[in-house]
Amino acid sequence: MPATLSAARPAAPQAPFAVRRSTRQVWVLVVGAGAVRAAGFSYPFLGYRLSDLGYTAGGISAVLALYGVGWLAGQVVWGRLSDTVGRRATLVSSMLMAAVVLPCLAGATGPIAIGVSAVLAGAVFDAPRPVVSAVVADQIDDAATRARVTGWRHFATNVGAAITGAAGGLLAGTTGLPALFWVNAVACAVFALVALRCVSPDRPPRTPSAGSRSGYRAALRDARLWLLWTASVCTLTPLAGLFSIMPLLMTDAGLPASAYGWTQVASAAAVLLLTLPLNGWLAKRACRSSMVELLAASALVLGVGIGSAGLATASWQYAAAAAAAVPGEIVAFVAATAVLDRITPPDARGLYAGIWGSTLATAIICAPVLAGWSLAHGGPQLVTLTTLACGAAGAAICVPLALLLRRS
Repeated sequence: MPATLSAARPAAPQAPFAVRRSTRQVWVLVVGAGAVRAAGFSYPFLGYRLSDLGYTAGGISAVLALYGVGWLAGQVVWGRLSDTVGRRATLVSSMLMAAVVLPCLAGATGPIAIGVSAVLAGAVFDAPRPVVSAVVADQIDDAATRARVTGWRHFATNVGAAITGAAGGLLAGTTGLPALFWVNAVACAVFALVALRCVSPDRPPRTPSAGSRSGYRAALRDARLWLLWTASVCTLTPLAGLFSIMPLLMTDAGLPASAYGWTQVASAAAVLLLTLPLNGWLAKRACRSSMVELLAASALVLGVGIGSAGLATASWQYAAAAAAAVPGEIVAFVAATAVLDRITPPDARGLYAGIWGSTLATAIICAPVLAGWSLAHGGPQLVTLTTLACGAAGAAICVPLALLLRRS
């Protein structure tokens, strides 16, 4: 039997070759998603592109929020499609769509064209996330191993972010910002071809049409999912600030795009140093606890780390703030994914992963709006206070989530 990415599994154990092939496909997807993230210039450099076109801080915040709206909707749509159409088909189609949409965003100049392109680009920017999450849950049963894979997925994403910031900052002055969006499109097209070649076709289990509706109803009624969702939004809003609050603060301070690129490098350097020890520690904790307590702690670390950027005045201080948030960032993704795996029904992995994946998209919407409002009404100091408040709210919401998990 070929390795399948569906939720259904054969009764008999897989042969060693099938197990190796399944594992290989997981790592192909992890590395491929990291490579696409490395070329993901469209979101972090969109603000600078809009600034070159003459947009004000309010206009830039509005477009970034539209990008986040597309990101949010895309997570749920791609996640559900991975359950109903298949993991490989969903991944390939989303990446091919990205290869078409991103050049449109690069060439758009009018407000309507930019707004529509931003929504569509947002819908495909993080499309691999729910698909890869569902594949990992399909193929890996052990909680500790899943935690390690999640940690390395986050590592690949952060290394990609470092490459995005450094390469984008260096290339922006020579090739121009629109060329970066074209590079992003080409990377997505290449990933689509790699997935088509290296990932086995999968067939989702055939269920009555009511099955799809019941999956949505079960998700909507799952209080644990929505408490996790809300806590994650509050936790990740400071993290989203690394890509939206930080550029706005640095632009307000008169620093160039290259300086922002170095904050991404500092963040990735901290990830390189901390991923290996934290992954081992988190894998052990995943077998012994619900991980909710660690999610609460990560919310506080992210609020303090990114919030401190509001007090920065020099490039190295912004870079230090980005690095200080890294422990919370690593723990947040691993802990939240462990909780999600615990509560997800096997036949709705893509849907649950998509719903949870929308938390980062929601944070992407909230962060620039919150930062723009704070800058306009209270300056960088108010940005610090609102960012800290988000982290504290995320930690507080983890309390009822922990109680529900114990009761269930």
